[in-house]
Order: sequence, then C-alpha cells, then structure tokens
Amino acid sequence: MDDKSRRRVRTLRESHVNLSHGSGGKAMRDLIEDVFVAAFDNPQLAAMEDQAVFPFAELALHGDRLAFTTDTFVVDPLFFAGGDIGTLAVAGTVNDLAMSGARPLYLSCAMVLEEGLSIEVLRRVVASMQRTAQLAGVTIVTGDTKVVERGAADKLFINTAGVGVVPAGVSISAANARVGDAVIINGTLGDHGTAILIARNQLGVSCDVASDCQPLAGLVAAMLAACPDIHCLRDATRGGVATVLNEFAESSNVAIRIDEDALPLREEVRGACEILGLDPLYLANEGKLIAIVPGEHASAVLAAMRAHPAGECAAIIGEVCAAPAGTVVLNTCFGGQRIVDMLVGEQLPRIC
Repeated sequence: MDDKSRRRVRTLRESHVNLSHGSGGKAMRDLIEDVFVAAFDNPQLAAMEDQAVFPFAELALHGDRLAFTTDTFVVDPLFFAGGDIGTLAVAGTVNDLAMSGARPLYLSCAMVLEEGLSIEVLRRVVASMQRTAQLAGVTIVTGDTKVVERGAADKLFINTAGVGVVPAGVSISAANARVGDAVIINGTLGDHGTAILIARNQLGVSCDVASDCQPLAGLVAAMLAACPDIHCLRDATRGGVATVLNEFAESSNVAIRIDEDALPLREEVRGACEILGLDPLYLANEGKLIAIVPGEHASAVLAAMRAHPAGECAAIIGEVCAAPAGTVVLNTCFGGQRIVDMLVGEQLPRIC
C-alpha cells in the first residue's frame, strides 16, 4: 500500500476539536487529512508540503500580472440563509481578486478552531468551501490549522488568501472613473446584511431573505468580454454600496450621482431597514459589485450582466459627474437630493 493510500484510510474518531488537534502530532495530522485534504482533494494539497508550487508558464497562460489578496472571516452566526462562513471565505477572496479583472486560480485556507467546536460543524463548513471553490473555478492548495483554548475565540475563524492572473490590457482602479461614465450594480442591495439580522433573530419578524453570497469572477469575465475598458470595480461588502461609491468619488476626484428610484431592492429588505432605521445603501452584500464603465458601453455591459446568473437583476443606478468632486449625491424619489457620506462606524458587527 503506497503512502497516499494509507492516508486515505485514516478516520478521525473525535466528535469535537480538542487541543491535541493543534499540537503538530498525529491528532493534528488526522484532522487535516480527514477533514481538509479529503474534502479539497487536489494534488498540490495532497502532497502535504508547507507550500504549493506552480510553474510560471502555467500562470502566464492567463495574463501578464499576478493579483494577490487575503481576507479573514469572523461572521456570527456561522450558518445563515444562503450560506455560511465557508461560503463567505471562498467567495469573498475570489471576488476581491475578480475586482481587478483577474482570473482567480488558487486559494489558501487557514483556520483558527476553538476547543470544543463540533467536528461535524467543521465538516459542513469545509464542504461549503469546496462547493464554492468548484463553482468559482479555483483550487484550495495550501493551508494552516491552529487550535485555541475554549473561550479564546468564537468557534471558528477563517483566513483565505488568493492568487489570480490579470489579462493583458485590463486596467481597473478606483482612480479611473471619468465624467460621463455609468454606474452599474449587478442586483439587489442589502440581502446579506438582512439575512444575518434574521439569523440573529434581531428583526422580530419572519422574512424570506437569503444572503447573496456568490463568486463573481464569471460575471466579471462576461463584463470584460463586452467592454475590456471597465474603469472601476469593487464588491460592496462591509459599508455597502455607499462606501464603495465614496471610495470611487474620492480616488477619482469626481462626483457620483445615483437615483433612488433606480436602486434594486427587495421589499423584505426595505421593510427590515424601515423597522430598524437602517439605510440599505450601507448594508453589507457578499455577491454584489459596483462597476463604473464608459457611458457609451453601458448598454452592452448591462446586457452581458443580465445574461449571467449573477447579474440577472443588474441595473444602471447613476452616472459620474464633475462636481461636487469627491462627493456622492442621491436623487431621492421625492425630487430632492442628499449627500451620501462614508459610513462612520459599523451598522452590524461580525457580518463577514
């Protein structure tokens, strides 16, 4: 029996994580092989080295620049309608790569496990990570596991880092917005933030809203095929759409004007915001992006987005103007205007 076959027959016997699973010994190796290697199942990870190695020639097939990012996920609760911390960990990092126009290729996965965490819960999270990775077309190739004493963490924290390749000729930056550009979103606002509120039982009402958590690399590729000259892209996570638009306005020294009537919003999300006094422009999303594209290409980009499953409800919500520079202005449904400032503080903690 070869070494790989011996690894595959090992079975983790414990039902909960204990400190020995972070000791560096046999218990830790069993946890890694039984839970992580078995689920992610690829040659790079199965080699059980301390790093994953790739030929430059393989990367160069996809473009001429590397994109690299990292993110940490601490959501409470771990599971919610539409996803869980594992879905977030993969989709969030994939989306950060995709916002540069990159094709995401490889992820790392580092986990901080609290003593007492159910192994079954861990398996569910890891299975979600693998499903989302397959959907996004990425491979989880390396990782790390740490175990801390009971009470030193909140069940499970995940860090994922990602590597992708940016195609030649693509140059996307928050500083690229130009007067006359169109502002496009790929769907409804605030679904993730509302789903977390429901999962925390903070609404006091029953709402059928699921998180929008999804990888967006395929959508971005379709958008770039329609218009390689996309100026700005960013996923509207913590701080929501308002924060992203302010970042664009400040970086590009332009004004961005959006129309309240054009904002796609579920009635359930609108109702939740009215109950709690929240502004949907600031609610977190995990599968929504804001694109700034040349005005003459807006219709083509919008059509490409609506033809993709992640952009079926895409809408043009505003335009880039010259003044007042560095400012986001909302044209309200009542015919007035108001300044949309950067979020101060955090509407909802532990959101992703």
